[in-house]
Amino acid sequence: MSDKKVILVIDDDPDILDSIKAILGANGFEVETAMSGKEGTEKVKSVNPDLVLCDMMMERIDAGTKVAQDIRKNNPEMPVFLLSSIGSATASNIDIDKLGFNGVFQKPVDPDNLINVVKDALGM
Repeated sequence: MSDKKVILVIDDDPDILDSIKAILGANGFEVETAMSGKEGTEKVKSVNPDLVLCDMMMERIDAGTKVAQDIRKNNPEMPVFLLSSIGSATASNIDIDKLGFNGVFQKPVDPDNLINVVKDALGM
């Protein structure tokens, strides 16, 4: 059995999924992906990831919020981070914690920041 930490990335953009999977995979993480909020919540149950990265706007404008809230019901300690394409000024006006997220990554994601924050969130 692998000692790798499992990261679930939920986003409806295949290019975002591929790039984040490549960054995390190159840094020793096992990466699972989902292309919708529904698929993401199902994978949380089946894969039990160590951390989740979730897009805000997928099939519905607030799909990411619904996913985070669903994860929090059953996995209150699981780190969940928002992937956002909204402007950083807008993101700073949103109470990320109240939406169920531990933090936010602005797209396109900075690889070094992603790895540092993920490792920190996982106590690595």
